[in-house]
Amino acid sequence: MATIKDIAYLAQVSMATVSRVLNYDETLNVTPETRRRVFEAAEELNYVNTSKQKKAKKKGNIGLYYSYSLEEELVDTYYLSIRVALEKKLKSMGMDYFKITKDDTKRSLPKLDGIICLGTFKKVDIELIKSFDKPSVFVDANPDEDCFDAVVINFNSATKNALNYLVDLGHKNIGFIGGIETDMFGNRFKDLRQDVFEAYLKEKGIYKEEFVKIGGYNPKDGYQILKEMLSQNEKPTALFVANDSIAIGCYKAAYELGVKIPEDLSIVGFNDVSSAQYMVPPLTTVKLYTEIMGESAVDLLLERIATKREICKKITIHTKLIERDSATKVKK
Repeated sequence: MATIKDIAYLAQVSMATVSRVLNYDETLNVTPETRRRVFEAAEELNYVNTSKQKKAKKKGNIGLYYSYSLEEELVDTYYLSIRVALEKKLKSMGMDYFKITKDDTKRSLPKLDGIICLGTFKKVDIELIKSFDKPSVFVDANPDEDCFDAVVINFNSATKNALNYLVDLGHKNIGFIGGIETDMFGNRFKDLRQDVFEAYLKEKGIYKEEFVKIGGYNPKDGYQILKEMLSQNEKPTALFVANDSIAIGCYKAAYELGVKIPEDLSIVGFNDVSSAQYMVPPLTTVKLYTEIMGESAVDLLLERIATKREICKKITIHTKLIERDSATKVKK
């Protein structure tokens, strides 16, 4: 397991900087580039390369199309970790890759062999990718099953596993903090985890609307929302949050209010970002196998290029609940 010292050495920064970046310290005055180096170093040191393949002799040109900005990637490192994994895989296969922008056209990229798209896309983005007329795979999205391959997460089972865990610990007052998703047409809709959460707790007869709060997928919203939630007359004993960045904000709010984790409030996160293991207490969270997502996307694309397969494939990656110290049995 990588240490803060290891990350600091690879990122060429101090150990104190690593600790503050991984804990989203808003008072830290460093550039986005420095933050990116720290997060990428953390992901690389935790990366487990299960591929035994040798570098391919034949090279190709792969375009990478991302739907998010550097700032968004640093707030929630889910996409960053997938990006690091797929770029590593492309390097190991001897492939050249470059970033596609909204200004690119089929004419400006004549040597393009295939495309990997990472993120959530609007209709205009989908049409741009179609215009290149090249084999394409979407990661974390499945916008058109008839045109594109896709690698996605099984959010349904992941959410149920987290909730089963909390219910088995005796919790009945369970809260949820999530965000709003945007589809490829620009429509806003509930996060699938919220849908599963509400259906699951209603089936158990323990759903409470006042324990469901929606904001952004960042530490600041987690901080503000939990403070509001804990100011209510009835308070949750456990919390399931849509990502680990939200959980970091929740930790700060709980600390300021004198609420002990997990004695007073159990928290389960989502993603298992590199900083989760360094939180105090270490965060129990749903691990998304981002390295497998990245590898699978590359394998899927190169297989389609090589075989000229016409039928689309979708790969669903399952998850695992990583039990640490942020959740415990409910007080009786």
